[in-house]
Amino acid sequence: MKLSDFDFDLPEGLIATRPARPRSHARLLLAEGHGIADRHVFDLPQILRAGDVLVLNDTKVIPARLTGIRTRQTPEGEAVAKIEVTLLEPASEGWQALAKPLRKLREGEVIRFGPDLSATVAQIADGGLRLVFDAEGDAFDRALAQVGAMPLPPYIAALRAPDEQDHDDYQTVWAENQGAVAAPTASLHFDAPLLEALRERGVEFVHVTLHVGAGTFLPVKVDDVTTHRMHSEWGQVTADAAARINAAKAEGRRVIPVGTTALRLIESAADPALNPAAGDAPIAPFAGKTDIFIYPGHAFRVADALMTNFHLPKSTLLMLVSALMGQDRIRAIYDHAVASRYRFFSYGDASLLIP
Repeated sequence: MKLSDFDFDLPEGLIATRPARPRSHARLLLAEGHGIADRHVFDLPQILRAGDVLVLNDTKVIPARLTGIRTRQTPEGEAVAKIEVTLLEPASEGWQALAKPLRKLREGEVIRFGPDLSATVAQIADGGLRLVFDAEGDAFDRALAQVGAMPLPPYIAALRAPDEQDHDDYQTVWAENQGAVAAPTASLHFDAPLLEALRERGVEFVHVTLHVGAGTFLPVKVDDVTTHRMHSEWGQVTADAAARINAAKAEGRRVIPVGTTALRLIESAADPALNPAAGDAPIAPFAGKTDIFIYPGHAFRVADALMTNFHLPKSTLLMLVSALMGQDRIRAIYDHAVASRYRFFSYGDASLLIP
């Protein structure tokens, strides 16, 4: 299985830099059976069945992009450097992060991001660093909200800078558990009226948590995709969530994750190799890191369908949807999406993939 098998030509003009407004007015490509239909996200109550379970990732994106100043005393006087920091994930003490330019920093130095937030460089290793902030808990959250910018994906950040609107746009309406540095983007299409319409339809919601990391944007660098190593991310499926998913499966109701993050998490929780608690039931409670890599040949244990956005060429996410639908089918779906000028990537349109 070669990386080139997952390539396609994407015109740059189809990369969305702002979401649809209202959120639920994004277009929706419905791929069910052998058919393709052009719909909108607000059509979901007419498309889904009563009893369907939508699995929603309730992670909350932090404003992880910071701009600070490092001041150093030299024989020539005070030397000041501007430092751009991207937080990656919490460490046992502080946060793992990336910094540009890293060469301007030394261990023990302080980066000041604003009047209420600064950090000490505790360690520099492996091209990144560990920062220990001078605020914790709610004080840290408040200070970060004041000085941080939302960590837009590289393909959007290359076209425009993040702004205040992204604090709302790049967050789901049900975000609760803080810790992600990238949004579960398929979920960005939901708003309060749509959720209410789905409840009235009889659709059930189950919340899980996967803190999406910056590694989700890392390119695949190997030609044989089966040798690719995935980044790991922390996730949790509670006992209640597992019980409700198992009940749906036992009753023949469909389990449909919203987004590849929710799908990867529930498939991890159902895999005995990743979750020793998984046994006879389709899924078991899970809390920990997962580096599951889903590509063609994967046997899906829980997911019956998937709602997701349109993904990068040669990406692991394109491999995931190819595993669900088949490579030829995904090529046809993506050919239709490009020809019909669907908007791609994090702020783009959506697809509902039903094998």
